[in-house]
Amino acid sequence: MYAQIVKAGEQAGADLVVFETMTDLLDVKAAVLAAKENSSLPVMTTMTFEENMRTFTGCQISAFALTAAGLGVDALGVNCSLGPKELEPVIEELSRWTNLPVVVKPNAGLPDPVTNLYNVDAPQFAEFMKELRKYGIKVFGGCCGTTPEFISELSGMLQREGNPEKKPVVIPSAVCSATNTVIVDQPRVVGERINPTGKKVFKQALIDNDMDYILGQALEQTSAGADILDVNVGLPGIDERQMMIDTVKSLQSVVDVPLQLDSTIPEVLDSALRIYNGKPIVNSVNGEEESLNNILPIVKKYGAAVIGLALDKNGIPKKAQDRVAIAKKIMDRAVAIGIPKQDIYIDCLTLTASAEQEGVMETLNALHTVKHELGLRTVLGVSNISFGLPNRVLVNHIFLTMAMQSGLDLAIINPNVYEMMGAVRAYKLLANIDKNSVDYIRAYASMPDVSKINPMNMSHGNAGNISAGEKNQNSGAAGNINLKDKKGSYTCDDLFYAVEKGLKNEGSTITEELLSTMDSMDIVNNALIPALDKIGEEFEKGTLFLPQLIMAAGVAQGAFEVIRKHMVMSNNAPVSKGKIVIATVKGDVHDIGKNIVKVLLENYGYEVIDLGKDVEYQAVVDAIRDNDAKLCGLSALMTTTLVSMKKTIELIHENNLDCKVMVGGAVLTPEYAKEIHADFYSKDAKESVDIAKRVLG
Repeated sequence: MYAQIVKAGEQAGADLVVFETMTDLLDVKAAVLAAKENSSLPVMTTMTFEENMRTFTGCQISAFALTAAGLGVDALGVNCSLGPKELEPVIEELSRWTNLPVVVKPNAGLPDPVTNLYNVDAPQFAEFMKELRKYGIKVFGGCCGTTPEFISELSGMLQREGNPEKKPVVIPSAVCSATNTVIVDQPRVVGERINPTGKKVFKQALIDNDMDYILGQALEQTSAGADILDVNVGLPGIDERQMMIDTVKSLQSVVDVPLQLDSTIPEVLDSALRIYNGKPIVNSVNGEEESLNNILPIVKKYGAAVIGLALDKNGIPKKAQDRVAIAKKIMDRAVAIGIPKQDIYIDCLTLTASAEQEGVMETLNALHTVKHELGLRTVLGVSNISFGLPNRVLVNHIFLTMAMQSGLDLAIINPNVYEMMGAVRAYKLLANIDKNSVDYIRAYASMPDVSKINPMNMSHGNAGNISAGEKNQNSGAAGNINLKDKKGSYTCDDLFYAVEKGLKNEGSTITEELLSTMDSMDIVNNALIPALDKIGEEFEKGTLFLPQLIMAAGVAQGAFEVIRKHMVMSNNAPVSKGKIVIATVKGDVHDIGKNIVKVLLENYGYEVIDLGKDVEYQAVVDAIRDNDAKLCGLSALMTTTLVSMKKTIELIHENNLDCKVMVGGAVLTPEYAKEIHADFYSKDAKESVDIAKRVLG
């Protein structure tokens, strides 16, 4: 679609491609790629941020700036949602993350839901925009509620006052998902477990296309403290390209940490980068011409960071200076095609101490030089150092500490190993990175005194159990992340965990097993509804975002479907808690919020009659009457369609229908809900469930 529009625009004589009012980062990526691949016109894109400094889908300002700049846009910024005064914190934050021209097109203040009028006039608008010039704005404009008068006042202000140049900012080394930016300004942990090397069970999972196992590995690592996850799905006999696509999509629906896409095959990397939501790391390129020529252009196209391996056709050099020379070659080639220096990471390569003991210090010396003389970020896969030695954990965590002191930025390790994460946290404390020991204390304040633990039990397996539990104390299944190990002995806690973490297949499997020994309503009341309640609470708090909410709801929906089929086969008709009619009102075509409400209500056992969007007043009345519905939900996103909501409610009352009305949407307020005689105001999907419980039980 975007490609068709861009082509048509250029053919018609357009001078510029503009994508605005975007809320989803992956949508931005699709649009920009379409423009870049089908046109030579400059590209400008703006997203719509709320007062919480995120878009409706949870996208961070930093993630937007990093991703859009990496894709090669010519200007980026913000539009809509807020007035110029309310947008200032957003613009201030954006200005810290880009040196590109900044676009700012606010609304005319905030709308009055009663009058549909905005609260800022043209002179005030220009005055507010005057204060924003310091943030390096190059394109000034207006969005909802503005008129030619606003633009005239704005133009006059700029002619009188001028527009000072903004000093360039230093963009940090950083990678991101849509909702989580990781700045590499200290040692960061890259989880190594999504990799088939030396892992028989993982290899079988790839052969079986067992995505739940992979997701379990991801959750286990992020729970233990991984900042980034390495993703390697290369295995003979499988379609690596498709497996990488499926894995990236699945991982990004369950965890929010950035990913490190680990492959040397250009087609695999291109496909993965195309669907990745954010700015990832590519692992890897090396000093060989074929690798440089094949990989670096792909990295550049998608705006990723890249790891360079300090090796070439002659293998891994024994001496530090030779590895540094390869690192410099990679750096020079990357910079020459436009990859920023802060996006280049060098792996000086860990040799096995048992076979090449003298190589240990050569690795550390090379790492130090790359970091402090070339000025690049560094990477090491740590665990290879101890291969063939007894007590590998001891060697690994000491080497890790030495490497961090030498300048290691990304430590590729198993975060489930107690000593490894302990080394990272202790180093950050001692190096004055962890100010006031906050993170260290958070991790270990409730931990047992290690001096009193039997050292024989502090090996790979048991140590990992300690770490895995550090962040998972919210459910009974927290310590049992690999749910398949419990098959045959599942509990409601396990189903709770599956819903919470978005594990759809396992949610259905657990439900089927539980139905053999439990009543269906016990499963609903003891697992599904409590899990949805918790997800809803986290969404309300802003600690969980829309994609995660949808994933959890999808798991619950699958579990409810298993229960429904079971009840039908048992000649027990599923019991509905009541019928609810929902609709986006006439003239309004925004239905994301309404759709989320539908999923949650259905998951709580209500029968939802969804009329869709742009629904005529009479159609709502007819649906309520035909279904004898006792509750109706109306949604509106635009101020211009609030009058439709009012008229719909008036028609419901004129027909004397025994039906309560709840209303919601971005522009609604409790006050306006009361004014139009709605019975309830629902600020979000979770509250709609609470209202349904009050009305229908």
